[in-house]
Amino acid sequence: MEKLLHEIAELIGGEVTGERTTKISGLANITMARAGDLIFAVPPHLDEAKTSAAAAVLIPLDTENFPKPAVKVKDPRAAFATLLELFTPKLEIPKGISPKAHLGKGVKLADDVTIMPFAVVDDGAEVKSGAVIYPHVYIGQHATIGEDTIVYSSATVREFCKIGKRCVIHSSAVIGSDGFGFTTAGGMHTKVPQVGNVIIEDDVEIGAHVGIDRAAMGSTIIGHGTKIDNLVHIAHNCKIGANCLIVAQTGISGSTTVGDNVTFGGQVGTVGHITIGGNSVYAARSGITKNMPEKFFGCGFPIQSHSEWLRQQAALKKVPELIEKVRRLERELETLTKS
Repeated sequence: MEKLLHEIAELIGGEVTGERTTKISGLANITMARAGDLIFAVPPHLDEAKTSAAAAVLIPLDTENFPKPAVKVKDPRAAFATLLELFTPKLEIPKGISPKAHLGKGVKLADDVTIMPFAVVDDGAEVKSGAVIYPHVYIGQHATIGEDTIVYSSATVREFCKIGKRCVIHSSAVIGSDGFGFTTAGGMHTKVPQVGNVIIEDDVEIGAHVGIDRAAMGSTIIGHGTKIDNLVHIAHNCKIGANCLIVAQTGISGSTTVGDNVTFGGQVGTVGHITIGGNSVYAARSGITKNMPEKFFGCGFPIQSHSEWLRQQAALKKVPELIEKVRRLERELETLTKS
């Protein structure tokens, strides 16, 4: 595909600076750009973009004196994401049910679903309009897959779980695995039946190898618009709010309630049975050990405010110097005592 720079600007509501008829034949990042490519750049990468091989650059509205042909937009990242859909070839996925798929008794399928070879849709499950089920997916008994949802290869949606509209479930994710519930007596661990389910609301994306446990009773809930990275574990009876971002290797313990618009960095961990207020950010490897307020920016283990953590880290750098000073003072004191 090839488009002129002013045509691209019209698509994303941008303002052209420089040669309007610059030909754009592809998209790339700054380091891999070649002639004909369009890239995006935001501070502190604008100088790097100026010297790149790219034909043109998406830049912020307040950028001045940019030497290359460019399109000024409010949010270059978001505009670039829009263009990626335009320049990326669409996959050809024919509608219909493969004769090599297995359909259980009483399955409900909309007319325009896609179920690929070796997928299993078990008894009483429902797959709604526009959904796409890739090979080797297992949809458990009485589970529901919502409209226009995509379930990629080897993912599992266990019995009675409900997936909303326009969700994306990546390969090898498991929705509705048993919660980790046991009683212990006489040194023996006895399993507590996990008889609830998982409810995934609309527009949720779930990464590869994510595990979301079914509730012991009731439902584990993932709120609409939440995006979950690869290798995340969400335990039984958790309630995750809307539009959260949960980055890789995060673990959220059982019966934790998370508000809306919470971001967890990589490898964040929580204890169970706590409430985490909305509109908050937790930096990577934070350990959340107690109820947390709304609008909190947290770091460290145990959790503390970001500003407090920064002061602590600055103080820690001075510890070797302080230790040496104490040792010197001890030697001087010992000399004075002897004399």
